[in-house]
Amino acid sequence: MKLIPLFLLVGILAVSGWAEELKPEPYSPELVKKAEAGDADAQHNLGVCYANGQGVAQDYKEAVKWYTKSAEQGDAHGQVGLGLCYYKGNGVTQDYKEAVKWYMTSAEQGNASGQWRLGDCYYGGKGVAQDYKEAVKWITKSAEQGNEVGQAFLGGCYYGGDGVTQDYKEAVKWITKSAEHGDAGGQALLGVCYYEGKGVTQDYKEAVKWFTKSAEQGDAGGQVRLGGCYYEGDGVTQDYKEALKWITKSAEQGNASGQGRLGICYYFGNGVTQDYKEAVKWYTKSAEQGNAGGQVRFGICYYEGNGVTQDYKEAVKWITKSAEQGNAVGQARLGLCYLEGKGVTQDYKEGAKWITKSAEQGEVMAQSALGSCYRYGIGVTKDEKEAVKWLTKSAGQGNEKAKKELEKLKSK
Repeated sequence: MKLIPLFLLVGILAVSGWAEELKPEPYSPELVKKAEAGDADAQHNLGVCYANGQGVAQDYKEAVKWYTKSAEQGDAHGQVGLGLCYYKGNGVTQDYKEAVKWYMTSAEQGNASGQWRLGDCYYGGKGVAQDYKEAVKWITKSAEQGNEVGQAFLGGCYYGGDGVTQDYKEAVKWITKSAEHGDAGGQALLGVCYYEGKGVTQDYKEAVKWFTKSAEQGDAGGQVRLGGCYYEGDGVTQDYKEALKWITKSAEQGNASGQGRLGICYYFGNGVTQDYKEAVKWYTKSAEQGNAGGQVRFGICYYEGNGVTQDYKEAVKWITKSAEQGNAVGQARLGLCYLEGKGVTQDYKEGAKWITKSAEQGEVMAQSALGSCYRYGIGVTKDEKEAVKWLTKSAGQGNEKAKKELEKLKSK
């Protein structure tokens, strides 16, 4: 189970949470009186109470009412709260441009939460044209004020090279600041750095430490990562049931990666009784959110007829979505469909094209298949040296089929 890239987790991190990074005054008759008397800070705090259901029944429309009163008086916190309502469509019709308007107003006053949220809008192109450099500008302002979310987000930008020159050490610097302040998203991201060995020496045990901190705070990204470590036995003793526990927590929060991983558990019967239909259920949820891993797995179910009626065209549809996102398994599977003419018109050149893309990413089965393509001239010009090259790469990863093919070539 390949882990998703760090910079995809940043997007999840950046839009999470309802309230600002504040502990507002709790709901009380006195708070209501102050708010009704026109106290902007009290109005903001009352909005938070209604938004979160703290001391009063949750009521987004009422939250919007009080955030608006606060925001219109120029309160930066109220402006962020109102912007978030528009961003999420809570209590109002979702409107990214209106969200940007209020985030900008808050950010220009120096509000750290408003700054990273404005940066997130530029990062995702929500309400404004996508602009990574402008995103980094505002996220940096937030991070330099010590905002934990801003710090984690900035670290993610350095990790992915979004709006800045890619720099893993700078990424780790900012992510560590966030993680050490207790931010669950930052802890998950720091775990990724240790897991991948980017900006730090690879250390699965250290990765597990940070994933655990994140997961125990309820972060879906941390939970799926921790589950992945238990599934693979990376940094911990392999334990499918423990893996299932954490992956399920993530999936039930709507995390697309977690949903895809939970599907894998059911598909292979690891930590749970094998159940293809349950696997398909979770693959579907993941695939429909655009997760490349979920899409290829969903496609494979249609290809094999596991949990669904076999349907090669439907298989190709989902496998293509995965392959076009750069998923190596999806590319290999799509290549196979073209080589075999299943779900598509048989096309050896198109098949070899997709298998090559997968092989170049290091996918072991694709390397073996590409070696065979060169050996027999399927979709490519016959080339024994190129065949040996790719079969050797695959065999080096332990692929037995590739090893046998190499032996046959050497015995000629």
